Amino acid sequence: MRRVRYESTGGPLLLEDVPVPEPGPGELLVRCAAVGVTLPVVRKVTEAAEPVPLGGEIAGEVVTAGRGVTRFRPGDRVTGLCFGHGYADFAVLREDMASPVPDGADAVTAVALVRSGLVALGALDAARLAPGESVLVTAAAGGVGHLAVQLARARGAGRVVGAVSGPEKAEFVRSLGADDCVRYGDDGWGDPVDCVLDAVGGDLLTPALAALAPLGRLVAYSSGGGTVRAYDLLVGAKSVIGFQMALIARDRPDLYERWRRELWRLYREGAVRPVVHGEFALEDAAKAHEVITSRANLGKVLLRP
Repeated sequence: MRRVRYESTGGPLLLEDVPVPEPGPGELLVRCAAVGVTLPVVRKVTEAAEPVPLGGEIAGEVVTAGRGVTRFRPGDRVTGLCFGHGYADFAVLREDMASPVPDGADAVTAVALVRSGLVALGALDAARLAPGESVLVTAAAGGVGHLAVQLARARGAGRVVGAVSGPEKAEFVRSLGADDCVRYGDDGWGDPVDCVLDAVGGDLLTPALAALAPLGRLVAYSSGGGTVRAYDLLVGAKSVIGFQMALIARDRPDLYERWRRELWRLYREGAVRPVVHGEFALEDAAKAHEVITSRANLGKVLLRP
């Protein structure tokens, strides 16, 4: 089978031929039909101290079920987060990280919707968004952000604002139902909001925190790091909440499943629609990474083995 790897930090992505892996206990061997490309994985190539497997969101058909697997069997269609090599024709997926793809949905929809949508729903829950409250979403045109904008509206937000880098992205985010858009470089981000969902981190944390109204909540789910001053929290009694989906999937499978069901329900009802920016072959993985690093994507970027 074919698999994408890299040999050194910042090195080029290489396509290699390797044996098809064997699933271990509690694991599934999946024939990948679609693979999501995310900023955290892209950052690993340039920032990890040593090469690591390029994992991430995958969707496809179960080929083999390892010992002890009870929920899936060969032929089932699944999607989930792969912690090993995911940029490949076949990947190993832990059963507890897998969820079924319902009839009527294809692998591309599943990858574009499920993982990013679960992060968006989880961040909204962490923010304790109440009906009628206002929410600002950073990286609003990205894989998670463009779904968060729609899900905030579906959850009853009174005003939804997208933070973006340019006018093309602002137009895209408004087309998804955002009431307004702000630019990262603007002096101030308009009227204060009750919640901020932040997928960027770094230097953007300061203006994101400043955008909160008193008693506002900022949910940080970015791999970009950043520092918040305690004084900025004390003034206005604001809160910063960290959110990590892998932790929820492992320790709160009941919550993970509830969000998954809600996400597919909203998709069936037409309340949320995933947008795919582009689909790339495995041999073009470097081009897919470039779309992410240049922040050019409007929606989800995918590999199609």
